[in-house]
Amino acid sequence: MRGKIGHGTLRAVDCAAARAVAGVVGAWSAADLSDMPPCALAAATLQDLPPVPHTVLAKLSSDEAVAGREWPALVKDRVRYAGEAVAVVLGEDRYRAEDGAAEVTFRVDPLPAVVTPAAAAQDSVRLFDGLSNIALEGEAGEPFGDDVWQQAAVVVEGRYRQNLLMPMPMECRTFLAVPEGDRLTVWSGHQMPHRLRRELAALLGWSQEQVRVVVPDTGGAFGSKSASFPEFVVVAFLAVKLQRPVRWIEDRLESMMVATRGRGQDQHARLAADADGRLLAYELNIDADVGAYPHLGVGLPMQTAWMATGPYTTPKVHATVRSILTNTMLTYPYRGAGRPEAVIALERSMDTLARRLGIDPAELRRRNFIPPESFPYETPTGRTYDSGAYARALDLALETIGYDTWRAEQARRRDDPTAKPLGIGISCYVERSGGEPGGLHEFGSIEVLEDGTVTARLGAASSGQSHESVFPALVAKYLGINEHRVRLIEGDTDEQSQGLGSFASRTAQVAGALLQHACHLVVEEARNRAAELWELPVHNVEWSDGTVQASTNGAVMSLGELVKDTGSLRVEDRFETGMAFPFGTHVAVAEADPELGTVRLLKVVTVDDCGVQIDPVIVRAQAFGSALQGIGQALYEAIPYDDTGTPMLGNGLLDYLLPTFTEVPPIEIKDTCTPSPSSPLGAKGAGESGCIGLPAAIVNAVVDALRPADPDLLQMPLTPDVVWRAARAPKLKAAP
Repeated sequence: MRGKIGHGTLRAVDCAAARAVAGVVGAWSAADLSDMPPCALAAATLQDLPPVPHTVLAKLSSDEAVAGREWPALVKDRVRYAGEAVAVVLGEDRYRAEDGAAEVTFRVDPLPAVVTPAAAAQDSVRLFDGLSNIALEGEAGEPFGDDVWQQAAVVVEGRYRQNLLMPMPMECRTFLAVPEGDRLTVWSGHQMPHRLRRELAALLGWSQEQVRVVVPDTGGAFGSKSASFPEFVVVAFLAVKLQRPVRWIEDRLESMMVATRGRGQDQHARLAADADGRLLAYELNIDADVGAYPHLGVGLPMQTAWMATGPYTTPKVHATVRSILTNTMLTYPYRGAGRPEAVIALERSMDTLARRLGIDPAELRRRNFIPPESFPYETPTGRTYDSGAYARALDLALETIGYDTWRAEQARRRDDPTAKPLGIGISCYVERSGGEPGGLHEFGSIEVLEDGTVTARLGAASSGQSHESVFPALVAKYLGINEHRVRLIEGDTDEQSQGLGSFASRTAQVAGALLQHACHLVVEEARNRAAELWELPVHNVEWSDGTVQASTNGAVMSLGELVKDTGSLRVEDRFETGMAFPFGTHVAVAEADPELGTVRLLKVVTVDDCGVQIDPVIVRAQAFGSALQGIGQALYEAIPYDDTGTPMLGNGLLDYLLPTFTEVPPIEIKDTCTPSPSSPLGAKGAGESGCIGLPAAIVNAVVDALRPADPDLLQMPLTPDVVWRAARAPKLKAAP
């Protein structure tokens, strides 16, 4: 049972009438379940963010951020976001359970709500008594004095709002818990099955071996399915308590109320350059909306700070972060997770700088790129970029879109008072893939059976990224066998005892490298066994197309035959790669209607470099899908809250707009290839590019079309109201 008030004191919960409903198994409030674990795990939050060189974190520890601010499985005394559960009702089916939930009564005395970082940071309304709403403060890069601003030929600044978004996967969250004595099996659409097993076991006070997590086919995640949520804790606890299966399936309206959010930052950026447009310094101050409890989202804005440098050789870069609690649902990783926020602030600032200097925005970027010979490149914020050829991506994007032709059309329209204004927006980005140091590894195994088939096991879990086809093909390639003979098993903690999961665009880069490594181990083991069987030195045994062959006597044996003669063949290992930094350039051409405030995207070009592509078809699909989500952030998506902290989404997807087929512009997807030295495959992550690079390109295009004297008027999403008002604001007197 969920309330609609965003902040208030819970005075009473009465479940008696619900228990009397036919088909209701039970109904409980927090007071009725005193033996339930006290809170959902908010740890596993910050310990996964290890120190980064030259980075200072003033308050980045799970103890300091979470202590006294734990996320309860059911509300005990205070509601802190709309939809926070105050009771749970179990029914023989969901219809009876919903009938029972309708009979639960409760009383919440409203308290003032704070739904923006600016309001919450004042601490006039505190979510936790005696504790500041500022749960974390951190910085990246070294602070620098005011002299750089005073000596620069030009300094530009801007304030940017990163709108709160919903990941909106096709399938909402799911959780089925089935107890069998002192063992629990869980089925859930989840990105990190081994983390879920570990946290459930800790909450129940069990060993990990007593919990099995199975992840079946999952309809999308985008970062939103990697936690142990309060609902999971309640369902698992009741399943064990009642010794019967318990299931929770989130519906769409429920998801829109209480599923995790993405983005949510208020930013102030300053950028300094000399008269030739060479960057001198960049400063980014971030106030991040992390929702009502300091879960994983509290450390997430540090990703924005660490990636503040972008693709440029800016000598001085300093970013500060404040993670601020608000009366909203928790902010959590969402496709791109901190990197889109960094790109939008920097790339909007770059366009403002180009206008001030009268330099073409493409040329300004080209002058400041990190040159290819400078890699590996250590940024002022402590990242070490592995490889890059940024100008090549920019040049391909400009060529593909026909940059000069569109500039000519823009000039023609500016001379025609009846023509709708047109703008061209550019965004150059660098992102991080694979995860942070200490989490750049994966576990897995390869087993060869007597019939010659091969079973590959991984600690990852697919949520629609085509692992089922990509990884068997990869194993087949390195073993030299037909991919139809390879079976992949993942998302089952009984089948694969250890694993990290699928997040941060890591599976090709990290899990793919593990499988390549395991294939090499299989080949070496097969050669050793054959050498012993044939009484030959190992160097006289070769591997070719799934067979071992003796170079001296012509003996040949298939893998299956070798296993029949020598016993089961299984290799299992842990493999670690380094961080990788994909990059690219996105360009958008947009037409704005000053009378209606509408934006029409005429063409979009994305050029992404994810190193060596394992499956180009899948990479292209990932680029296209993430581009649509980038369009959604720029033009349509946002979560509005009223003064009580209630999201104004009562009409579902009529209130929260997603781009549909009608809104999809012509999108041309290109790529370059700069292999990563951090992974033996040379691969970098490919799953988040469009979310990261495209929003800034779209906003820059609309700013370029309307040319308001104050570009800050155009904040995402660029709704008709926002665009209409900007179209009526004072214009720049001249533009390059």
